[in-house]
Amino acid sequence: MSRLLALLALLLAAPLAAMLPAPADPEPQEAATTAAAQTIADTQDSGADERISERISGIFAELPAFQGVRVTVQQGVVSLAGTVPKAEDIDRAEAIAGRVTGVVTVENGLERDISVDGGLGGVANLQDRLDDFLALLPLIGVAAVVAVVIALIGYLLAGLTGVWHRLAPNSFLAELIASAIRFAFVVGGVVIALDMIGAGALMGAVLGGAGVVGIALGFAMRDTIENYVASLMLSLRQPFRANDWVLIDDLEGRVIRLTSRATILMTLDGNHLRIPNAQVFKAVITNFTTNPQRRFQFDLGVDADDDAVAARHLGRDTLAALDFVLAEPPPEARILEVGDSNVLIRFLGWVDQRETDWWKAQSRAIPAVKTALEDAGFGLPEPIYRLRFDPRSASLPFANAPISEEAGQNAAPPVERPRRAPPTAAQEDVRPTNEIAEMVDEERRTSGGGQEKDLLDHSRPVE
Repeated sequence: MSRLLALLALLLAAPLAAMLPAPADPEPQEAATTAAAQTIADTQDSGADERISERISGIFAELPAFQGVRVTVQQGVVSLAGTVPKAEDIDRAEAIAGRVTGVVTVENGLERDISVDGGLGGVANLQDRLDDFLALLPLIGVAAVVAVVIALIGYLLAGLTGVWHRLAPNSFLAELIASAIRFAFVVGGVVIALDMIGAGALMGAVLGGAGVVGIALGFAMRDTIENYVASLMLSLRQPFRANDWVLIDDLEGRVIRLTSRATILMTLDGNHLRIPNAQVFKAVITNFTTNPQRRFQFDLGVDADDDAVAARHLGRDTLAALDFVLAEPPPEARILEVGDSNVLIRFLGWVDQRETDWWKAQSRAIPAVKTALEDAGFGLPEPIYRLRFDPRSASLPFANAPISEEAGQNAAPPVERPRRAPPTAAQEDVRPTNEIAEMVDEERRTSGGGQEKDLLDHSRPVE
């Protein structure tokens, strides 16, 4: 995601660079200082001051802003007096006077005209601008027509949905391509229209401002953009199908649909679960449906004095005798460790999920193996705890109290637990339970049209 933001910043930096002002000309004061630093002749031609004064006055006479400027020259020193309409005209007049040959320095005494009559000159300037705008209206109309025509061409091209669906691997990407074409043609039409009316500076400012706003929005909506990109990548990868039983990190359920914002699951409790696609894209996904064969396992401990190898063989043969346990791959039993009071054995068996429910198979296999081991005389001991009494407790009155023979005789005899025969294969109902799968199918049938568009494409292979 950081690479995408860096690329976006690089693309938007170009309009900003074009928008930056070019290096400014030297300031008038710097120009005057440079002129003063030049060598000054020790003599002056006769009539030089008059020629300089006439030259500067002639230039100012051609510029409306300097009609009220008075020019006097003595020994090459130009003195400017009077008023000008704008503050920037003061420095402009000094720069013009300083460029005339023979000028030693410029004494700038100009002031801005703040009188009422001078302020009314801006009204005339506004009138001129309004006249120029009215004269430009036909060209603006033509430019607007050109922009609309270019935008319509873009919309027509984007409307060729059949072409984009054939070129793109899925409908989500096809819609993204169509939107990009529309956007590119609209922006291109606006740029051409602005260039036709000579508003290049405005175009640069608009593009530069849009670039700054785009960068700000990119950082502010980083999670949203990351989620959108993840949706695009998931639609291309297709990591699961509708109604697949999946485990996404620690979230488990059956897939209802993949939208442009989230992956929607139905948990095994029948609840809807929405997971942001950015989280799904980065998560570890376990798909229990892709491979129909699945293994179950459970641990049982036999007495440490019993033959653990014989118990392992008996449990394995018991699993193999169950109809729902696959013969290939065969069931297995492994001795894991010797505990404090037993030897721990892990039993493993495979089932076909298309014919057998995984949970039912495991819940039927555990009592079958346990009963077979107990019937064969293997003990399944509980944890044994050794109690150590403090010798100081012997001083307590009840510590050395004798146990009466009558109490020992009245003790309850141990209760013998009846042994039950393991259930036969005919009693086993291990067919798959499809309540959640049926709920998902019903959800997709009834609310598929009113919900967000499903990005799962069953015509493409699962990654």
